Amino acid sequence: MITLFPELIERYCSVSIISRGIEKGEIAVRTCNPRDFCADKYRKVDDTPYGGGAGMVLKPEPFYAAFESLGLDACPSLLMSPQGTPFQQSFADKLALEQNIVILCGHYEGFDERIRKLATHEVSIGDFVLTGGELGALIIIDAVGRLVPGVVGKSISLANESFVNGLLEGPQYTKPPVFRDMEVPEVLRGGNHREIERWRRQQALKRTLERRPDLLQRMTLSEEDKRYLASLAKAAD
Repeated sequence: MITLFPELIERYCSVSIISRGIEKGEIAVRTCNPRDFCADKYRKVDDTPYGGGAGMVLKPEPFYAAFESLGLDACPSLLMSPQGTPFQQSFADKLALEQNIVILCGHYEGFDERIRKLATHEVSIGDFVLTGGELGALIIIDAVGRLVPGVVGKSISLANESFVNGLLEGPQYTKPPVFRDMEVPEVLRGGNHREIERWRRQQALKRTLERRPDLLQRMTLSEEDKRYLASLAKAAD
């Protein structure tokens, strides 16, 4: 992580699942501060923009020096930017297979355009602007880190999550079987695993249809899936 605020990264990575993954040696998260590579006594990393305008622009020299100090030229280098490609689960899956990843976090008005040359990918987490790239970078750390084998306890739990198979995850329940007149579906308590899987598939299809129908357009659906979705459409008429 190339960041002006390493403490933001370090604090998040000191708790919960990512922290346990680090303690077990499955993943490592390190920070590199461009201020440490500034030649002036004020450790100045930004300056006024050429051509005028509001805000300050991050200078290329400290970011290039920080990047080159890592010696990781061959790995994916992500620059956090609202102009980037939206971050998706499929990209997280690919990144989880990499040995090393560099993430460059901006701040203030933005990067000097030449800093973009360091990146193999520009990545956005949504159509909005934040004060810096650290929050987006933490999302990537979490999404990628939890996919590394050994970080999350049961790999089967990952296989049933939203977006993994193209669908949103269906409803989940735990004890008690009845709470304030809200009852766990009988099929989940019946012990018939074939019926349970069928129910879960249908619930995932239904939830995706209701909340993210665009995802269904990208999927290859089975004939049974299509019949179930057609039955939902008919019931809605």
